[in-house]
Amino acid sequence: MPKVLVSDPIDQAGIDIISQVAQVDVQTGLSNEELIKIVPEYDALMIRSGTRVTQEIVEAGTQLKIIGRAGVGVDNVDVQAATRKGIVVVNSPEGNTIAAAEHALAMMLALSRYIPNANQSVKSGKWDRKSYVGAEVYKKTIGIVGLGKIGSHVAVAAKAMGMKLIAYDPFISAERADHIGCRLVDLDLLFREADYITLHIPKTAETANLINAEAIAKMKPTTRIINCARGGIIDEKALAEALKEGRIAGAALDVYENEPLEEDSPLRSLGKEAILTPHLGASTAEAQVNVAIDVAEQIRDVLLGLPARSAVNIPGLYPDALEKLRPYLKLAETLGNLVGQLAGGRVELLNVRLQGDVANKESQQPVVVAALKGLLSQALRERVNYVNASIEAKERGIRVIETRDASIRDYAGSLHLEAKGSLGDHTVTGALLGDGEIRITDIDEFPINVPPTGHMLFTRHRDMPGIIGKIGSLLGSFNVNIASMQVGRKIVRGDAVMVLSLDDPLPEGILAEIMKVPGIRDAYTVTL
Repeated sequence: MPKVLVSDPIDQAGIDIISQVAQVDVQTGLSNEELIKIVPEYDALMIRSGTRVTQEIVEAGTQLKIIGRAGVGVDNVDVQAATRKGIVVVNSPEGNTIAAAEHALAMMLALSRYIPNANQSVKSGKWDRKSYVGAEVYKKTIGIVGLGKIGSHVAVAAKAMGMKLIAYDPFISAERADHIGCRLVDLDLLFREADYITLHIPKTAETANLINAEAIAKMKPTTRIINCARGGIIDEKALAEALKEGRIAGAALDVYENEPLEEDSPLRSLGKEAILTPHLGASTAEAQVNVAIDVAEQIRDVLLGLPARSAVNIPGLYPDALEKLRPYLKLAETLGNLVGQLAGGRVELLNVRLQGDVANKESQQPVVVAALKGLLSQALRERVNYVNASIEAKERGIRVIETRDASIRDYAGSLHLEAKGSLGDHTVTGALLGDGEIRITDIDEFPINVPPTGHMLFTRHRDMPGIIGKIGSLLGSFNVNIASMQVGRKIVRGDAVMVLSLDDPLPEGILAEIMKVPGIRDAYTVTL
């Protein structure tokens, strides 16, 4: 039975889900050394923000198939190391969307009306109304940096409050922003126009210290900044200096470059112009249950051999795309496996052509990855998966070409794979029927129509009388039962291909006997 280690506090609902398929051990507060010592025993690791999964931990996790982070960010996981080891890394990109968005909105309103300081003043016995004259958000301009799930929800709520919306996000279209109600602008304009700037982006090399002294210098004296995304996006020293000097009006921060916030942080000495909370963006009862269930279901699925819906290290495989592409992933993997076995030897190039409906899908990269996984599966077996297939192909010098042709409409959606290698070139085409059943429709440009089966025999031969009977008799003499047979040809008495589905694998030596049959040019066994 698989074993799963939970190293941070996780809602019981998540643990119950994993317990359906695995033994779950909850051990929180482990040191790095303790975790390295015990992680080799486990097939999966479930964490929150407390555990840092370093390269050393990844290397020690020799049995790990998946690392699940119950939250949005995975900055506490060495994703690159996990990817190279073929370990799926998943998160919960939507589990705390509402919680994080609502916290950003709450911070904006609290900052505008000095609520934390006014509350403390009343509790200390004062009634000081003049010191807490705030600002309305109505008709003010909010600049949203990042229009993902959280940023989009903030936009909808801000629009409902009568705010003007501008946004910066280089990864979405103007049409999408317009649908949300935002006007897309560049960062420079956003810094200059916004009365409120709210950040909803990950911390990357490009976004580190995005809000720095230079950016702050462009802002209006009435600008207020809210960050409930990730620490390190704001230069905290520059922000503190600007607030103390009154160059901007305020800041509300939930995340910091170093957490917990250091005792000597200049942010701690700020007054009513700043609100600081201890990373509470996802800290609602509902969010904790949601992220635990989301990640637990993905861990369960991976342990059962199914794909994860929110894997951060499988290119292009996002939840919305997964459901649409799932049948094509199976098709691509099957065809990749098939063409790899037909090619034999070392494959130097794989050309993946997406045809019909699948050519119009928004994200085709997972289909290409699935084809690579199938291509490499005979050589690498369980070592290759959706995570590391591209890396393994690159390290083996396999060049990958992706093309699309939506005009080919023999089927609603089909794939054509061409493998070029040291032993020759081979092509396969496959399609999905209306019920999702896979059909192999072409082998080396010869038309056929057969479902893939566990054991198959492919021959290339002269189209001549008696050859099919000879192959059948030969297989019968070796006690091999034929489940189905089909022949594909282009012209009468020319070359043809024959595909036999077999109940059992071919006994050793029979392929050599088949090659002795007059008219047989090539013969290949395939196990799927």
